[in-house]
Amino acid sequence: MQSPLSWIATEEYLQMEQTADVRHEYVAGQIYAMAGASEAHNLIVTNLVALLRPHIRGSSCRVFSSDMKVKIQTASSKSDFFYYPDLLVTCDPQDDEPYFKTKPTLIVEVLSESTKTTDRREKRANYQQIPSLQEYILISQDKINIEIYRRDDDGNWTMKVVSFNNQPLQLNSLGLSLTTAEIYEDVAIA
Repeated sequence: MQSPLSWIATEEYLQMEQTADVRHEYVAGQIYAMAGASEAHNLIVTNLVALLRPHIRGSSCRVFSSDMKVKIQTASSKSDFFYYPDLLVTCDPQDDEPYFKTKPTLIVEVLSESTKTTDRREKRANYQQIPSLQEYILISQDKINIEIYRRDDDGNWTMKVVSFNNQPLQLNSLGLSLTTAEIYEDVAIA
């Protein structure tokens, strides 16, 4: 027999999360503990922060990694979702909640075996409902493979894959050009 899942209110989740030893994502009243990350995962995120921060310095944009939540209220369910993306950039000065952001411009997730399905399906579908989001990037940590989901001028989403060593990657949302070599610096790729 399965145990019934208990529902938790958004306010209760936010209060609990401020003192929790383990981070949790919140999906329409249900909470899910977050697992730790590998060395490759951490190196990729650190490389991106090191590349993005100098580029956005002096602008209204701010970069956050791993411990900042994104809040989404889906149009279909009117339920709240809180995710911890690996990296997010917000450029809206009014996106000023101290524990979560609601108007990201760019979101990056580094894929792992345990999260890749959720990142590609559930999170992508929910993230793409955020009006301010211009790019959603999925980065493999065990091979050079980057999926770039980008909103076009008509509001439609396109996808491009970058998968070669030293191949350029354009972040249109920030006006920044990177290479896969910069993103994967010091990461052992098989």
